[in-house]
Amino acid sequence: MSAADVQKVSILGRESIHCGFHLVPYIVKTVLDALPASTYVLVTDTNVANLHLAAFQSAFDEHKLRGRARFLSYVVQPGETSKSREGKADIEDFLLLNKCTRDTVILALGGGVIGDLVGFVAATFMRGVRFVQIPTTLLAMVDSSVGGKTAIDTPHGKNLIGAFWQPEYIFIDAAFLETLPAREFSNGMAEVVKTAAIWNENEFSALESRSAEIFAAIQTPSKDFSGRTAATRSAAQQLLLSVIVGSISVKAHIVTIDERETGLRNLVNFGHTIGHAIEAVLTPTMLHGECISVGMILEAEVARQLGVLSQVAVGRLTRCLRGYNLPVSLSDPRIASLPAAKGLGVERLLDIMKIDKKNSGPQKKIVILARIGATYEQKATVVADSVISKTLSEAARVVAGIPTKSPVTMATPGSKSISNRALLLAALGTGTCRLRNLLHSDDTQVMMNALGELKGASFSWEDGGETLVVEGGQGSLAVPPKGKEIYLGNAGTAARFLATVCTLVQASAPGERTVITGNARMKQRPIGPLVDALRANGSDIQFLESQGCLPLSTAPAGLKGGRIQLAASVSSQYVSSILLCAPYAQEAITLELTGGQVISQPYIDMTIAMMRTFGVDVVREKDAATGKLLDVYHIPKQVYTNPANYNIESDASSATYPLAVAAITGTTCTIGNIGSSSLQGDARFAKEVLEPMGCKVVQTETETTVTGPPIGQLRALGYVDMEPMTDAFLTASVLAAVASMPPFKERELTDGSKPTTTRILGIANQRVKECNRIKAMIDQLAKFGIETKELDDGLEVYGKPIPELKQGASVHCYDDHRVAMAFSVLATVVNGTILEEKRCVEKTWPNWWDDLQNKIGVDVEGVELRAADSGASASTPASAAAAASAVIIGMRGSGKTYIGELASSILGWQFLDADAVFEEKHKVGVREFVAKDGWPTFRAAETDILRELLAQNPTGHVISLGGGIVETPAARDLLKAYAKRGPVVHIVREIDEVVKYLGEETARPAYGEPIIDVYQRREPWFAECCSYVFVNYTGVLTAAEEPKSNDPVLATLKPNGFRNEVERFFKHVTGQRPNLVSTDADARSYFLSLTYPDITPALPFIEELTSGVDAIELRVDLLRTSKDFDKPGPYIPSVAYITDQIAALRQVTSLPIVLTARTFSQGGQFPDNAEKEAFGLFQSAVRLGVEYIDVEISWSERLIQDLASRKGHSKIIASWHDWSGNMRWDSKAVEAKYRIAAASGDIVKIVGKANALEDNFALQDFARRMATAPGAKPLIGINMGIEGQLSRILNKTLSPVSHPLLPTKAAPGQLSFAQIQTALHLIGSEPARRFYLFGNPIAHSMSPTLHNTAFEALGLPHTYDLLETATVGEEIKAALAAPDFGGASVTIPFKLDVMPLLDSLSPEAEAIGAVNTIIPKRKADGSLLLHGDNTDWIGIQQCIRSSLAKPIVKSDAALVIGAGGTSRAAIHALHKLGFKSIYLFNRTRQSAEALVSAFPDANVVIIDALGAWPEGGQAPLVVVSTVPASATTTDPGVANALYLPSAIFAAHLHGVVIDMAYKPAETPLLTLASNVAKDWTSVRGLQVLLEQGFMQFYLWTGRRCPTRVVSGRVWAKYNA
Repeated sequence: MSAADVQKVSILGRESIHCGFHLVPYIVKTVLDALPASTYVLVTDTNVANLHLAAFQSAFDEHKLRGRARFLSYVVQPGETSKSREGKADIEDFLLLNKCTRDTVILALGGGVIGDLVGFVAATFMRGVRFVQIPTTLLAMVDSSVGGKTAIDTPHGKNLIGAFWQPEYIFIDAAFLETLPAREFSNGMAEVVKTAAIWNENEFSALESRSAEIFAAIQTPSKDFSGRTAATRSAAQQLLLSVIVGSISVKAHIVTIDERETGLRNLVNFGHTIGHAIEAVLTPTMLHGECISVGMILEAEVARQLGVLSQVAVGRLTRCLRGYNLPVSLSDPRIASLPAAKGLGVERLLDIMKIDKKNSGPQKKIVILARIGATYEQKATVVADSVISKTLSEAARVVAGIPTKSPVTMATPGSKSISNRALLLAALGTGTCRLRNLLHSDDTQVMMNALGELKGASFSWEDGGETLVVEGGQGSLAVPPKGKEIYLGNAGTAARFLATVCTLVQASAPGERTVITGNARMKQRPIGPLVDALRANGSDIQFLESQGCLPLSTAPAGLKGGRIQLAASVSSQYVSSILLCAPYAQEAITLELTGGQVISQPYIDMTIAMMRTFGVDVVREKDAATGKLLDVYHIPKQVYTNPANYNIESDASSATYPLAVAAITGTTCTIGNIGSSSLQGDARFAKEVLEPMGCKVVQTETETTVTGPPIGQLRALGYVDMEPMTDAFLTASVLAAVASMPPFKERELTDGSKPTTTRILGIANQRVKECNRIKAMIDQLAKFGIETKELDDGLEVYGKPIPELKQGASVHCYDDHRVAMAFSVLATVVNGTILEEKRCVEKTWPNWWDDLQNKIGVDVEGVELRAADSGASASTPASAAAAASAVIIGMRGSGKTYIGELASSILGWQFLDADAVFEEKHKVGVREFVAKDGWPTFRAAETDILRELLAQNPTGHVISLGGGIVETPAARDLLKAYAKRGPVVHIVREIDEVVKYLGEETARPAYGEPIIDVYQRREPWFAECCSYVFVNYTGVLTAAEEPKSNDPVLATLKPNGFRNEVERFFKHVTGQRPNLVSTDADARSYFLSLTYPDITPALPFIEELTSGVDAIELRVDLLRTSKDFDKPGPYIPSVAYITDQIAALRQVTSLPIVLTARTFSQGGQFPDNAEKEAFGLFQSAVRLGVEYIDVEISWSERLIQDLASRKGHSKIIASWHDWSGNMRWDSKAVEAKYRIAAASGDIVKIVGKANALEDNFALQDFARRMATAPGAKPLIGINMGIEGQLSRILNKTLSPVSHPLLPTKAAPGQLSFAQIQTALHLIGSEPARRFYLFGNPIAHSMSPTLHNTAFEALGLPHTYDLLETATVGEEIKAALAAPDFGGASVTIPFKLDVMPLLDSLSPEAEAIGAVNTIIPKRKADGSLLLHGDNTDWIGIQQCIRSSLAKPIVKSDAALVIGAGGTSRAAIHALHKLGFKSIYLFNRTRQSAEALVSAFPDANVVIIDALGAWPEGGQAPLVVVSTVPASATTTDPGVANALYLPSAIFAAHLHGVVIDMAYKPAETPLLTLASNVAKDWTSVRGLQVLLEQGFMQFYLWTGRRCPTRVVSGRVWAKYNA
């Protein structure tokens, strides 16, 4: 063995930290020589043991331990779950079992978990034994192993129980890092960067500039123990070791001064206060260092907010962390896509931060950075919650008021336009250039990163990050590594510039290509004209997705040069892109601009001026005759020469915001570094916009000062051409909104416009910026009550006095920095304005909100938006009022209009048909438009309509689109973008049905090609654009045979399956009412496990099968098509087959579906290796609105997280099944499975196999422990087998159950719902309760039959009895007070008399003025509360819903006959159903008038004669009679009876008639209907009784009533 060269670091006065490579022999020898002991115990985890335990065993064996010394090893499960009380006890038991004594030495080999756990064991075993840290991860090497902190976790938080216990030695073997995954290395680098940031700027600078080299150091494995000695150590190894030793040295120094963390040692917790809170929510999915990385940025922003830290430092820290592939914000896709990320609310994080060892009582402490390399104090600083909250909040509220810092003097950040150009020029140039006042923002960082990835230049920092040093690459550029795409986010300038830069790249291998891409919005922004020009010049550029947009793939063939023609009417950045790269073309370029007026000429002039500074002169042609400048430019072939220094102007666009604050608040602001000599067109804003609005403006060459008029006295501008300063139009628009004074005379409009009109033109290009800014301003100004008008080239804004503006607006910023900052100006004079997406300002002015408060003097507060404020998130239901509109797409003839109208009626939203909107706008039918202008013109116009519909109706609408909307890429892009914030629903119908419909339809133009060809072309596009699929089912259900009854009166109302499914689906996917099961701790829930290979034969029996359960499990692994029924073994059903099965099931039940694909290894039939197919099924299920997806945690974590990010309002059941019988519920392995499942699922399901009764008690103990953990998830905990049946009885959440009618049980030991209820009663968990009917006379009531039949069918131990009394007296009071009282029905005459005995009433009972149901409820303190409700109206409503053939629309009318108590329920039901007019007939008008007064919102119209409707009124669609049958007649000659004329029924309608009388079965009204209204559906009074009774049963038990068996029993008794 060769000697090892180690670097030693001193801590607490001893050189006990030894660092080097391949140190195992050295470690063992040092331990044996320096730490003699009777026993050496090495503790590690299974992962590390597989890699390194053998080497330690071998090294100890070689030394032949002296005397009786022993070497023992103990291996634990990896992960945080081992770091617990139980994990510590297991190690201690092992030590005691092996008779270890106080002289034992324990070696901790592993990451931070092992070091913390084993260190705590050493601190307490035998009151303290010696131990050695041998960290194997970078994080443990530089952080947790150094300093003597040891601890374990508890359910209340991390590291809350522990001790300071210093190790004898810490051995840092950097060779261990060669086996460390790259993500774990980045995890450790977070702590390295942190240490440098708080202590040593030089170290930080090295980390900042050498990330690629440092990564390379661990990616090059050493051979033959190279690096063990200094002579064999490579440069990469030396760099890595120096980074590690440097970081450790700082921490060792701090620990030596402050071992027990009383002050200085707090500093190493920079980023940890917020980072630990984030980690508590996201663990174990996100790693410690990743959370600390985000925490560092957020804590740096806290320091910036306090005015202590510069944005330059925040920017440097951000860039450095990103260089090591670490997340720097909570919006990072790695975090935002996690299900747990929805728990990162401000209040939640602040609450977690309360438990922090640095805190002083309730005061939170944060390490405040003052600059890179130094902190504000030599300890953590007390920071107010409001400051932290403001940083964490996603939105900002500007507090209206006068700026307290006036007169303000400030500079804005460097110009984004100039910064990007300067970066590119310097990178392409030769020599060194120092850029000062560079904008530190997302956009410039994107540009720097891209140039770095192209190897175009090298960057370093001077002056504490104030100066960027660029070493130019002279135009030498390289293709990034294979598979590496250059990601540009939403940086439009970078995208356009780099599109041409990529043509300059030189090839190093055949087939290479450079790919640039961006976020969703960037992929919509146009770049086509630039690419067309480059392609025409010979460049090989491909659009990888949508034509005309990113991503682009470019071949490295150089820019040919010569004459280039470019359409420059969309963006001047196209022009600048070619100009900047032109000197490096293969031949000199002549650039000719075509296509009309050039947009934003000042920006082109800026580019040319900057090129001149870098040594290249561009010559613009002039007309020889007139001297007029032409749009033709000559650029020589030349290399840029970098100036030694280049000062970047402040951003003129950004300067408009503080100047506008002065203008709108009547104060003064001076902006330096922006004046009349500026390169930027927006510098003209003060003179050309603010001065004409009444401001005093003083502008020198380098400075601009604005003083606003008194508040409220800004003048309208009349007409203003903002083409030279297009980005500033947003600022002008918000000022114009409050410009209520008329313009100066010379600016008055002479076309009759309002005197407060500001007409802004020349800004058409603003439609293709970060968003459509013109539309954005129109939509958001409308929230303040400001009227506007969109023009082809701009907009008009009509000013109003400030007091007339609406307050409290929440402004959607479209992720656009200019929108956010412009509206923050308006917010200074309008109270309560909220700016959503506040972080979008990071694009150009990251510290805008801090500067607004600290430098301008306008207070800014943090606001945590509710989910509904910003649209429904992926997994958070939105309120009905704020839920995003639903967009419907699909083939013509698929049923879009019918389903859309029905859905809008159900949701209470407005329905919009895009064809109708099109025809209204163009004043011509679609068929005529196509015939006149052709399909291409129609498609373009149709896309414009789509864009308008989405922008103008973002919430509360159902929008149905034409079948061909997906034919154009632009429309598809709009739909795909919208699908990320709202539901896009594809209506699917069998193609044969579509063809049949289209053969009869004439309103739309003919396709001109076979329908099947159109269908096959569009289907992939529909799938690409939609987020959900609704199946307009017309298939196998119609062939299913319904069970037949011998007596037709036994037939109950058939549920309107289609309508119910439309209601379930749209309420679920919109979030208005997700179709989910309650998982409250007190609620028991069940799902039926279907085991049919084809469920369609069972559909008629689903109601009976699902009696009592809350959901249905569809085991897709058990499904088989008819041709595969006999196919044994693993099987994958097709998506189409599963879709058909789900659609069929939806027609007969609205119960939530649990979709399960149980794998073969976990007891099912789905192939274990078919992961791709499984997740294809899961994604399809989410699109179909399936409520629960059972996902086994053995599947890929990446795929599970991707599914979770797309699941909408559906829930994931993360499951694990162990059939072996070896799983112990008290083991760490099961706890680890639980935590993995909890991290990815909404519900955890763990299933084992019981070997004895005691296994069920162990499961219950496990469930109780998991339930006490913070953020605990609902648990389905089951033991299989006969011995495990008790676990099925005791499990509370979604217990799987079987049914006697099923062909097989889904798992051994499954019980039926009724069996479980019987068992619960026997063990005392479901005590028998008594239910009553209160009334008189009630001897012949059907209610006891109804409810007792239901109790019997579900295995419930309850009874329902009659309690007939003369009054509501002591007997009824005693029944209500009895401990076993379960509930009561109330009938005549007690519906009013019982109300004083109740504690509360439902809104329905109050509206109807009567109670028919009493429900006992338990309050939090255990006391009983009696609640009164009314279900009569629900019985009526359900009967109408189930019988109507069409959806109710707002023009429909209904008729109620009679004015008694039941009439009140009927009116309430009809009003809830949405009837516009409710006619009321009663022979005593006074009683009818009382009902009209009782329902002022229901539009009840009294009629004087049946069959005579009000003038202009429609005939009723529904008739409800509430008078006794004996009091009615169809014979006009019968005296003292109400005559029912046939005119009551409109024969052309398919209406519903309900007679509330129970007897006779055929009342005069129903007989009349059967004779004269053949298409009407008749409903008997007993059917209404049944429906209201079903609801009573649900209110009492929480269970759906088994309607078929109950109805049969009730009808049988009725007819007996």
